[in-house]
Amino acid sequence: MNYQSTRGKSGESLESAQIIKQGLALDGGLFIPDEIPTLTYDEIESLRSLSYPERAATILSKYLTDYTYEELLIDCREAYCDASFPGGAAPVVKAKDGIFSLELWHGPTAAFKDMALQIMPRLLSRALVKTGEERTALILVATSGDTGKAALEGYKDVDGIKIMVFYPVDGVSRVQKMQMATQTGSNVNVTAIYGNFDDAQTGVKKIFSDSEAVAYLNENGYFFSSANSINWGRLAPQIVYYVSAYCDMLNSGEIKMGDKINVCVPTGNFGNIFAAYLAKLMGLPLGRLVCASNQNNILTDFLSTGKYDRNRDFHCTMSPSMDILISSNLERLLTLTAGKEKTAEYMADLASKGVYEVSADVKAKIDESFCGYFADESETAAIIKKYFNEYSYLPDTHTSVALCAAEKYIAETGDNTPMIVASTASPYKFAADVCASLGLEKPEDDLDALDMLVNATGTEIPYPLKDIASRTIRFTETVKACDMLDAVKKYVNG
Repeated sequence: MNYQSTRGKSGESLESAQIIKQGLALDGGLFIPDEIPTLTYDEIESLRSLSYPERAATILSKYLTDYTYEELLIDCREAYCDASFPGGAAPVVKAKDGIFSLELWHGPTAAFKDMALQIMPRLLSRALVKTGEERTALILVATSGDTGKAALEGYKDVDGIKIMVFYPVDGVSRVQKMQMATQTGSNVNVTAIYGNFDDAQTGVKKIFSDSEAVAYLNENGYFFSSANSINWGRLAPQIVYYVSAYCDMLNSGEIKMGDKINVCVPTGNFGNIFAAYLAKLMGLPLGRLVCASNQNNILTDFLSTGKYDRNRDFHCTMSPSMDILISSNLERLLTLTAGKEKTAEYMADLASKGVYEVSADVKAKIDESFCGYFADESETAAIIKKYFNEYSYLPDTHTSVALCAAEKYIAETGDNTPMIVASTASPYKFAADVCASLGLEKPEDDLDALDMLVNATGTEIPYPLKDIASRTIRFTETVKACDMLDAVKKYVNG
């Protein structure tokens, strides 16, 4: 299987190893497969009895055809081992009648990004060998909180790779900031920027497309690559856990083969929910894909009107990983529904005007699968309190947004199809806001909220966050967004 740019201007048609190494297409677009592979009911049936690593290797082998199944199985077993995922990889937990939580946060950073970023470094390492690459890969990451730590943890001390993470200095939680600032590894760097996530993401994209920067790296024995969900090697593993969740729902007797389930995903960059869409296109019996947004409800408006307009106020919320106004992976959906030529036009309008609007026929295609709802800050807090008090289920601030959106969808439509909600982080990653939502006094130091939440709920701090306050801080630098390239050169020069 080969891959091409969503914008269709570069003329590239590349195998998966090359695009995983490269990250972005030369025309600034994202890579997308030439075709969507199929997944039959018989294949789903055969996956039911398999372990998560075996399920993952099977699904990934449909997309990464220049990797052998044996290679993928080795990497998946290493990525999703019990030591890294002591709570299991992607367990499905009943939150309440009709709503099931797909808990994606039992990995080494307590966030769903681990599901992709534990396997992606292994895929990249193999890609360097497969493509005969002798330079060092420099991974650049823009993060709204979770991707940065998960990427740092996945790539630390991996041969042939260095990684540099940029995050908005006031746009992540205290726990997220501490996780990144204390990251170990000889090949990692973390730099904060003045601005928001969109500033960081735009800065990284500009660096990738800067021919002088690319030449500078090449002269110094490096090349750029990405660990954000714009990289196909990051997105493809996310398809797996929707297939796995369906298998687990079959095994628990909640559904029968062929029954549809709905999916609700707390969404910022649109990668996680797009992975669900790909699973649906493959043949997984998914119904509605509910896109859940926080107060930065640009996707809710787009799915309602067909108009994407980032010219609006930016809100810093208690669900910071969703504080995004430029949802990069939406470009992939546009290519599948509008075609490459129109997508290139939309992206040009977004860059120059900050707004684009799809035609009625394109919106109708999107409406076949997607709908959008959002939760404001008070609704997010109320759901946390409701689910803990009434159902003994403690969600984090992002999962709460999705639970709220799921409930709104069910109430508005009367659709009682079983709903899978993607639970994207441990409540302890955002313990202060979870405490406040439960009616507890919010501590001055967010790290104190970890113990407060234990005492109030009787739940446990996940292993990646224990003793975080006592770890050595390694990274303290903050730069302007316009100085990100200088920070990259400084890191390269050691």
